Amino acid sequence: MSGLRVVPTWRHGQERLYVCLEDGGNVAWYDREAARVHLLSQEHERDVLEALGPFLSGPVTVGPPPVPTPAELARLTLHPDDDLAPNRPGEALLIALDRDPGPARRLRPDPRRHALAAEQAVGDALDRLDGAGWHALHSIPLPGGDRLHHLLIGPGGLFVIHTLYVRRQRVQVADPMVTVGRREPRPLLRRLRADADRASHALTAEVHPVLALTPAADLTVTGSLRRVRVLQDPDLPGFARLGGVLKPADVEALHAMARDRRTWARV
Repeated sequence: MSGLRVVPTWRHGQERLYVCLEDGGNVAWYDREAARVHLLSQEHERDVLEALGPFLSGPVTVGPPPVPTPAELARLTLHPDDDLAPNRPGEALLIALDRDPGPARRLRPDPRRHALAAEQAVGDALDRLDGAGWHALHSIPLPGGDRLHHLLIGPGGLFVIHTLYVRRQRVQVADPMVTVGRREPRPLLRRLRADADRASHALTAEVHPVLALTPAADLTVTGSLRRVRVLQDPDLPGFARLGGVLKPADVEALHAMARDRRTWARV
């Protein structure tokens, strides 16, 4: 066999290396932490080990994987280019800054870097909920060039989370307008509700909109907010206390659906 390629992925600080055919189908994966190579077909063992050779740092156990759940089966059928789970917080901004970093000297900081810092801070906080049964996806592309900053799926339901950098600024929220410092008010909550509606349509499940402010700011909320929650950095770990909405099997099934880029193609 020839043409095998190794695709590294990172999730919550753990590395897994997938061995793929030219058409993107998986034939094996290497769990570095467990030092185990999981083979989907015993006949490919020699070629898989040869492809993984540069990545192996010591003895490994080789064998078939454990019996997968339906959600894991769905993930294994994904082409790596369609799998959104490896996306880092702020993935789209990282790519944009890499392609066009802008002038070396600027009178004012590049606002993209502030936005990136916000998405990374919120994304890291959401990723830490993994041990409580939650899954976070980041920088989900939508048709028309839009994207969801974060999607959180867990025992307490599904949440679309839009991040906003507000360092040392006063934030005023009067639905649907959000005013940061002396900037012009923006109908940000209207957009966020529309994002949640698109996600609900894609996943055929109720998705709740959340505006996350980072770092914590002087926040004033005038009147009631329709459907939207406004949270600050210290509030994000509170998601771990939510439950009673989705069973573990439902969480895994929705996560398998949400991580597939094709799920979002028609919303």
